[in-house]
Amino acid sequence: MKIRYPIIVEGKYDKIKLSSLFEATIITTDGFSVFNHEEKLSLIRKLAEKGKIILLTDSDGAGHLIRSYIKRAVSADKIINLYTPRIEGKEKRKREASREGFLGVEGIEADSLIKLLEPFSCDACEKENSDPITKADLYAYGLSGKSDSSTLRANLLRSLELPENMSANAMLSAINILYSKKEIEKQLSYIQ
Repeated sequence: MKIRYPIIVEGKYDKIKLSSLFEATIITTDGFSVFNHEEKLSLIRKLAEKGKIILLTDSDGAGHLIRSYIKRAVSADKIINLYTPRIEGKEKRKREASREGFLGVEGIEADSLIKLLEPFSCDACEKENSDPITKADLYAYGLSGKSDSSTLRANLLRSLELPENMSANAMLSAINILYSKKEIEKQLSYIQ
């Protein structure tokens, strides 16, 4: 199922779980790291400028703090707040339950997550970006597969005010949401 809006989650295991169920842009806050990394918050703001974002944090105190922080940084009309059910238990990968004893996004059953996100699917709608940038384009632009690709990628990301340490795949996903192919080509002409 393809989800129309980017999904903001807390950690990499939440992202892995959602990626196994949905085709979506999924951004992690890396837990509380979002409080200290302006680049990550800047990416979330940019995504929200282009359209809505789905905010899906755990239903515990930590999830509430992260959600509150993002809600203060992004206009309320741009946020779709989704909440996981408060189910007692522990994630399979952990030795013991969280301090509050509730499952996080990664521990919630697939059926519950599908039901939660189904209203935001775009299986029936057309892809908004009709000419997306591909991995082949990244190579042609020199953004991947070449000795100076990481430097060029960092320069492009800096010029777009996106986190400079994004991988090529993460960058591809973000720029296809935020920019057209022509806009990226124009920006590359400025920095090369």
